[in-house]
Amino acid sequence: MSGPTYLAYDYPLLSVFWSMLVFFLWIMWFVLLFRIVVDIFRDDAMSGWAKAGWLVFVILLPFVGVFVYVIARGKNMGRREAAQARAQQDAFASYVRETAKSGDGDGRPSSADELAKLSEIRGRGDITDDEFRRAKELVLSGHGPSERTGSTATSASGS
Repeated sequence: MSGPTYLAYDYPLLSVFWSMLVFFLWIMWFVLLFRIVVDIFRDDAMSGWAKAGWLVFVILLPFVGVFVYVIARGKNMGRREAAQARAQQDAFASYVRETAKSGDGDGRPSSADELAKLSEIRGRGDITDDEFRRAKELVLSGHGPSERTGSTATSASGS
């Protein structure tokens, strides 16, 4: 072959596989390294000096530091992450409850309150799914069941 050589001839399929595997492992290494650094800062039980020590150990001797950290403290990494996720979910739920509770400020119940009441009424079996759907559409359009006279939802809630 006197012409130009092509990469496909010089780079066989097995070499492509090994290159992709090495690249994947390299990316996974950085993901693990960053998760450990985040976990070091997330742990409130550790003192500042302990955090600094682990951070220096993980940065100066990355392979040994990461493996020792995973062996020594890896069991609680998932627990700390789950606790943080739970705390974030609780904070979000609290924010949503407070926002929904405030309503629109004119003394009328908010749409969220009315939808919750409708859901409760449907759960008791006082209204059918079709009636619930129609009442929900009215609430979401701004003409809630409390504004209608003789609505199915308000008459069902009174019974």
